[in-house]
Amino acid sequence: MSKRASKYGKLGLRTSYVSTVIGISLVLFMIGLVIAGILGLENVQKQAKESLQGDLFFKSEINEADIKQIEQELKTWSQFNEVFFVSPDRAIEEFSGDDQTAKEILDVFDGENPLPPTIGFKPKEEFATKEGMESIKKELLQTYSSQIDEVSYDEASVESVNLGFKQFVFLFLAVALLLIIIAVAMINNTIRLALYSKRFTIKTMQLVGAKSSYIRRPFMLQAIFQGIISAIIGISLLVTLFFALNNWLESIEISFDLITFLILTASLLALGALITLVSTWFALNKYLRMKLDDLY
Repeated sequence: MSKRASKYGKLGLRTSYVSTVIGISLVLFMIGLVIAGILGLENVQKQAKESLQGDLFFKSEINEADIKQIEQELKTWSQFNEVFFVSPDRAIEEFSGDDQTAKEILDVFDGENPLPPTIGFKPKEEFATKEGMESIKKELLQTYSSQIDEVSYDEASVESVNLGFKQFVFLFLAVALLLIIIAVAMINNTIRLALYSKRFTIKTMQLVGAKSSYIRRPFMLQAIFQGIISAIIGISLLVTLFFALNNWLESIEISFDLITFLILTASLLALGALITLVSTWFALNKYLRMKLDDLY
């Protein structure tokens, strides 16, 4: 009978351990989605900012060779992510949108292309702001005052990209903070329930003279181990989800560089270990302070 009770007791502890790890893994998976969203949002914002384009229009006496020389010089500037020469043929194709419209425009001007050669540029993320674009424009006009006639870019697009993402980031962070608070509360409750079954063991050790630090040590080590295992499972679920989305939905492409993935992994490992450690600490303190009669 005692062997059977011992067998069922061990089975119960294993079931409790597994359920705790699964519960924490799912919560860390939710937190991972939030962190991945924040990191992915930064990447999208960077791409949106670096997709902004400006154009340099030159004075009529400047020939293509001089413009291409300026293009090579601008490629060495630290403000630009990309600098490219736009020939008259390419300019009319982009302006018209299709060959038929381009042909009609050329017919209106008796076969002569009315669009001059220009240079297009795309700024780096840190310069894709109102102040950054104005500083680029000012420096270009000062450096090439005798060659450049006008520096043109869409000021409304610059403002909307920066303002729109700021508002979205604040909203996303507010939702993320709420989810993390709920997640931490769920992990804390899961650990409290897991320790509830061991409350008599904790009190027995205390009654035979074991110090609080001695009683805590195995539980704290187990908490760290549980947090790390749960984080690994949560990361695996995230990778599986991202892989599935990339293969099933053609319109969505989720990709992270190595540094971003390492940040995500390290964040979940640290959070998993930290949250389980803190929750176990407070739960243990509760049972260590309780009187024996209160355990029933």
